[in-house]
Amino acid sequence: MTQTATTDRVESKPLPRKPWNRHLLAIAILCLLMIPVPLVLPPSQQAIAIRVLILALMSVGWNIMSGFGGLFSFGHAAYFGLGAYATAWLLVEKEVSPWIGLAVGVIIAAVFAIVSGFLALRYRLKGAYFALATFAFAEMFRLLATNSDFVNRAEGYHVPLRVDESWWWMQFAPDSPNYFWIGLGFLVLALVISVLFLRSRTGQFALAVRDDQDAAASLGIHVIRYRLTTMALSAAITAVAGGFYVQYYLFIDPDLAFGSAVSIQAILPAVIGGVGTIWGPVIGAVILGPLSDFTATLLRNPPEFLAFLAGRGGLDVMIYGLLLIVIILVLPQGIYSAIRDRWFRS
Repeated sequence: MTQTATTDRVESKPLPRKPWNRHLLAIAILCLLMIPVPLVLPPSQQAIAIRVLILALMSVGWNIMSGFGGLFSFGHAAYFGLGAYATAWLLVEKEVSPWIGLAVGVIIAAVFAIVSGFLALRYRLKGAYFALATFAFAEMFRLLATNSDFVNRAEGYHVPLRVDESWWWMQFAPDSPNYFWIGLGFLVLALVISVLFLRSRTGQFALAVRDDQDAAASLGIHVIRYRLTTMALSAAITAVAGGFYVQYYLFIDPDLAFGSAVSIQAILPAVIGGVGTIWGPVIGAVILGPLSDFTATLLRNPPEFLAFLAGRGGLDVMIYGLLLIVIILVLPQGIYSAIRDRWFRS
């Protein structure tokens, strides 16, 4: 029997359906609950909330490739930066709406993910070698952007301010709730895409490849095809996060776009919340987003018994790292996974 015939036989079998409708309902409820949030938050807290949305969007993208696809990436900054630079370059150099720039960034990032992924998988890079390859691609883009006049070298791009607020140009007053709603819309769309992907035949085959690549291949499942699908989808979502980042902060440079810190920010929420779950990246982002501000505020105005810490440079980063280590040690499978497992045991 040929491999094509085997594939047809496998694809004709009905796949078990999980109760994905509950996830879609939860996403809808979350969206409705979050819509009034920017109307009651002070501007400083609203900025933190938008940072949480960006972190969650980045992590949802990373989770599709590394959690559901089983391909650990340490170079998601490449996709984030491509989305950011595509949006910024088209806006600054060509006066193109950021909405169009976002779409172009999504296409560029997805195509690059397919090409680079095919090369990595074609030469059978796995595990740490695959992760190092993704990191190398991100560093390559950072160096190219730093030394290329085409994208303004290390100076990056400042998005020009407009006099009037505009949905077409995605520019509003700094405290406008519109930024929050746009970010929320992107995150909700990414979560819905994740659920629809997992409930689809393509998503089920991607999970099968993740769990046992050799067994999946023996059944006729095209391993590279489904892995490239997860990579392209992951890159597209991460590129949206990059484009939205540019429009909110109005600035991008090679380090902010392609630096290793960006890749770490995409990884940590999923690790804290639960890799390979729908809600893990969101829960992790909700915890990590305000954490750095909390530690910095604590050291600026510490309680009396911690007064000796006031003004100590770098301690906020140390406390931030210590809290992350504690969370990982206590809940190695992630917060969402721990809550879910305890709920079902009870």
